[in-house]
Amino acid sequence: MSLEMKVPSVGESITEVTVSSWSKSDGDIVEMDEVICELESDKATFEVTAEAAGKLSIKAQEGDTLEIGAVLCEIDESASGGTSKPTEAKEAAVPAAVVSEAKATGEVLEMKVPAVGESITEVTLSTWQKSDGDFVELDENIAEIESDKATFDLTAEAQGTLRIVAQEGDTLEIGALICKIEVMDGAPTPKASASVESATTTAEPSGSGSYATGHASPAAAKILDEKGMSAASVQGTGRDGRITKEDATNAQKSAPSAAEAKPAAPQFDAPTFGGGVTREQRREKMSSLRKTVARRLVSVKNETAMLTTFNEVNMKPIMDIRKKYKEEFKEKNEVGLGFMSFFTKACCVALQEWPAVNAMIDENETVYNDFCDISIAVSAPKGLVVPVIRNAESMNFVQIEKEVIRLATKARDNKLSIDEMQGGTFTLTNGGVFGSMMSTPIINAPQSAILGMHNIVQRAVVENGEIVVRPMMYVALSYDHRIIDGRESVSFLVRVKQLLEDPTRLLLGV
Repeated sequence: MSLEMKVPSVGESITEVTVSSWSKSDGDIVEMDEVICELESDKATFEVTAEAAGKLSIKAQEGDTLEIGAVLCEIDESASGGTSKPTEAKEAAVPAAVVSEAKATGEVLEMKVPAVGESITEVTLSTWQKSDGDFVELDENIAEIESDKATFDLTAEAQGTLRIVAQEGDTLEIGALICKIEVMDGAPTPKASASVESATTTAEPSGSGSYATGHASPAAAKILDEKGMSAASVQGTGRDGRITKEDATNAQKSAPSAAEAKPAAPQFDAPTFGGGVTREQRREKMSSLRKTVARRLVSVKNETAMLTTFNEVNMKPIMDIRKKYKEEFKEKNEVGLGFMSFFTKACCVALQEWPAVNAMIDENETVYNDFCDISIAVSAPKGLVVPVIRNAESMNFVQIEKEVIRLATKARDNKLSIDEMQGGTFTLTNGGVFGSMMSTPIINAPQSAILGMHNIVQRAVVENGEIVVRPMMYVALSYDHRIIDGRESVSFLVRVKQLLEDPTRLLLGV
């Protein structure tokens, strides 16, 4: 008995995911609840565990983009650990000896171009993976369609005979007819008279192949053109021998033979480079997370009236407190006393005094928040993520430090949930850990402001008419001028500076 595993629902606003990596190989024996692969959405990475024990049959490959509910893999529960994998020749023998004994129901299903995104109104039919008249299974990939943003697999909505309507290269509107399926009951079965040996002979690749064999996808064809290579010189690893984008990226030009090489007599010798200098290039597919971050950052720059105001903070009082109580604080609470708790508390006080900085715009309305959900920007292995500390205004220093460590650890392990990254009313980002002296951080929409922290530098400053050396930090507040005026933004930053330079105010509430 085979169990079909489908892409699970991973969040209300997520409609598709990308297969990031398989932890198991096709044909492996897996245990129930064992991690078999990772799925990546535009917000986070999720692990998929086996829903039963048995033999794994992979249906979606690494890099494939799948809709929620699409078939990910199958698990044969009847298989045991000792079951050996069938040879490729025997596997290939079955389709060679197949004849359709399925019965037509008389129903004809029309398949139309699905909605693939709110802003996408048309798509291009990239390639057909099946031919007209082929028998297709339910949920089997039959074509690829491309939008101006991504490539999507089109899967059969029923079992039956495929009748192609739209041709490769056609540009179709959402909802346009793309093909028909003559629905059939039952499934094809092997011929009774066909032995495994004869079927194997038929299935042997003796120079013949499907349409996909040696055919480059549009993305792969573009890369090959840039390299000046032909599809015939590349071995395809995709379905039925199709040349994928990865094949084209990894393809190298073969050196010309002695007969082809023409002796050149240059007037000057070409320069030579040593020491490992190369001019090679490599291309990597952008992750869903990186594409989403890029899209949102451009959107914020284009759709907000963003300005940045600066100030500087004398960090000596905070550093003196940390030096004096650091060991005692850690021994008692099992967590270190960092700068982030001071900044979080100072911002919460200032946000409650200047509520516009803690607000956001929703169409024609301004939404004011009585709570402070502080987003903390964290550099994770797969890109920038922003987990949220809920109701930070009600937390003490110990609770904030523990929550920062918990969220940062989960971010670096790619274990953050959607709920832990949604919401947030104000953001803190610390470029100082990477050595940044000053920056203009971009607002984390739909929030209206973000505070940038920077590195601490010993600088000469004037105090009480005397030049002294102090550990100074530049702080930057980027804000949306549509909702926050200059008076509010500057006053907010001055209040944060005041609280940080005199931390006792945080304890006394003054």
